[in-house]
Amino acid sequence: MSRIIFGIHPVQEALRSGQTFDCLYIAQSKKGKVMSEIVSLAKSCHIDVRFEPWERLTKKAGGSPKHQGVLGVLQSFSYTPFDELLSDSLQRDAPPFFLLLDGIQDPHNLGAILRSAECAGVHGVIIPKRKAAEVTPTVVKVSAGATAYIPVCRVTNMTATIEALQRHHIWVIGTSDAAKQSYTTVDYTMPLAFVIGNEEKGIRRLVAEKCDLVVSIPLYGKISSLNASVSSALMLFEVRRQRSL
Repeated sequence: MSRIIFGIHPVQEALRSGQTFDCLYIAQSKKGKVMSEIVSLAKSCHIDVRFEPWERLTKKAGGSPKHQGVLGVLQSFSYTPFDELLSDSLQRDAPPFFLLLDGIQDPHNLGAILRSAECAGVHGVIIPKRKAAEVTPTVVKVSAGATAYIPVCRVTNMTATIEALQRHHIWVIGTSDAAKQSYTTVDYTMPLAFVIGNEEKGIRRLVAEKCDLVVSIPLYGKISSLNASVSSALMLFEVRRQRSL
C-alpha cells in the first residue's frame, strides 16, 4: 500500500535516503532553486515527476494546504524488525540507545519525538502495534524527514520487549511525574532504553514495573507536566551530553 508525504524537507530527506517513490508531484506554480533541485534529484533516481495544479496537490494531501507545492507517493513505510534493530545496535561502537513509546497517540507528538530522537542519535524507536499512533504522512511531515533515517519498530508486547532488552544488559529507564529521582542524576553512558508514556496516562503500571529505574523531570511552575515530545527531547539530549563528555 502506498503512502503520501508532503512538504519540502520530508520529500528532500526521503529522496536523499534512497526511499522508493511511486511518483513525485510538483505544483505547476512552484518555482525556485529548491524545487529545481528536488526535481533534478528525483529524475536522477528515475522517479516519475508530474506537474499538477496546486489545488490537486492539496486534495492528494488530504485537504492540507501545507504541502509547499511538493508531494511524494512512497511505498508503504517499512518498519524494522525488533531482532534486526537490536542486532544493529549491539554491533555499533557506542552503547545501545533506544526509545520506547508506551502508547503515544497524537501523530504530531510522534513526529516531533522521532525528529528529536534522530537528532540525538537514538539507535531506534520502538512503538506498540495497538492503541498507539503509527507512521503516517502527518508523522513524516512533523518529523521533518527524520523517518527517512531513524529505524522504527512495532512490537506486540511492550513488557516482553523490555525483558528482551534487559537480557542483553540494556538498562530500561521509565519516566513518571511521580518519580522522586531526577533524570539528571543518572549515568547514561551505559546501554539504555528510555520509556515515554501516553500523553495523558503516562507509562502503564505493568510497563513501569518492568523498568530498572523510573525518573522524573523537575518542574517549578504551576503546570504539572510537560508535553511528551518535550520530555523526550530533554531526556535524549541529556544522554547525548553525558556521552559527549
